[in-house]
Amino acid sequence: MIDISHQQDQFEVVPTLVQPTLVEVLKSRVKADMAKEAQLPEVQTLSIDHMLQARLASFDPESDDVEAENAFYVADLGEVYRQHLRWKALLPRIEPFFAMKCNPDPMVMRLLASLGAGFDCASKNEIQSVLEMGVNPSRIIYANPCKQNSFVKYAYQNKVRMMTFDNAEELHKIKRFHPEAQLVLRILTDDSKSLCKLGLKFGAPLDTTAYLLATAQELGLDVIGVSFHVGSGCFDANAFGEAVIRARRVFDQAKDYGFTFNFLDVGGGFPSAHVTEGITFEKVAAILGSTVDALFGPEVRVIAEPGRYYVGSAFTLATQVIARRTIARDLSEVLTSEQSQNPSHMYYINDGMYGSFNCIMFDHQVCEPQVLLKAGEYAYQQETMDPLGLASVWGPTCDSIDCISPKASLPLMEAGDWLYFENMGAYTITAASQFNGFRKSEILYTTTEQEVSLHF
Repeated sequence: MIDISHQQDQFEVVPTLVQPTLVEVLKSRVKADMAKEAQLPEVQTLSIDHMLQARLASFDPESDDVEAENAFYVADLGEVYRQHLRWKALLPRIEPFFAMKCNPDPMVMRLLASLGAGFDCASKNEIQSVLEMGVNPSRIIYANPCKQNSFVKYAYQNKVRMMTFDNAEELHKIKRFHPEAQLVLRILTDDSKSLCKLGLKFGAPLDTTAYLLATAQELGLDVIGVSFHVGSGCFDANAFGEAVIRARRVFDQAKDYGFTFNFLDVGGGFPSAHVTEGITFEKVAAILGSTVDALFGPEVRVIAEPGRYYVGSAFTLATQVIARRTIARDLSEVLTSEQSQNPSHMYYINDGMYGSFNCIMFDHQVCEPQVLLKAGEYAYQQETMDPLGLASVWGPTCDSIDCISPKASLPLMEAGDWLYFENMGAYTITAASQFNGFRKSEILYTTTEQEVSLHF
């Protein structure tokens, strides 16, 4: 961010050279920018452990503050920073463009902007929030193949040129509202090995790309390259290599229509740091990096759209047990082996499926509750000595789908105890609602990397 606070008094020096109304506009903009900077939340330099402990210690059980014991996040910006260094080390050629839809947290975005990352935006509001941070429009790709007319106009007015398409109708729209766009043809890949199959909605099959290129040529539009997305939650690293091979075919095909492509977008689907078995980022990087280098010369600019990769492991959610329900059983009867494996208690916590845990429904995540505070004893990352039982964990709303974990292994908990959930940074708070009147969980910031403090 450029510091413009020193410019505030400059408008008073030569008021006769600028129309009074313009002077006021400029002054108001400076004041607004200064206000935004002043509103940035404080970033601590404590461990997640100490942040959780300090927050819990600050609660007064006798207080009348009804908001005091709400669920809250601890976001470690140091983890985001480490992920960026890891990316640059393993995929040095591929520029990361952060997928905002994953978690448009303003502090995460400011850090990534300061580190030089680009941004994958899907709407006017996402583009606007990036531009308001002072990011150059060249570091934005409007990666939504089917866009609203007014959003395309906004991109044109704000010099955001890179955008994707996968159909002829979109080409005619762009010709009308953004004829100077740098277009990227999104192709369909095999996403059968991913949890979220984006090919159901986006991507041009390879047997249609010739027609689309011919249409773009007739309209006089500038197509600069190819993009693809193997799907979110991909569990086969080879899918990335196979998609790059498909992109190479379209690069070669484009020459027949007068295009010389120099841009490749390899999309998202990269695993987060907590994934240490199966498909890891190291395995994806080894296949993706080598395939790109083998098929595309240095003249081709290559970007990617990582989302969960950056933030998945950076956020920890703490929730309070607000109620317990014991499931009554007829103790005079001998339980079958199947019945003995059924939960004996139901715990209700103050965040749920309509809040941070929407990731269970929309992103196929499995959220494991762990004990944070029990009977006044702090228990973060500690093994409990209490006997464990099977319980189900539920959110606070009056909707029966608000189930976070149908079967969890937990000691006997009481109302007022706390649970925590790790790896809660991806597709969680970004889609949280206030259904039933419950608020979104607050975010506390810290960094476990001292260098991060230099970026704010």
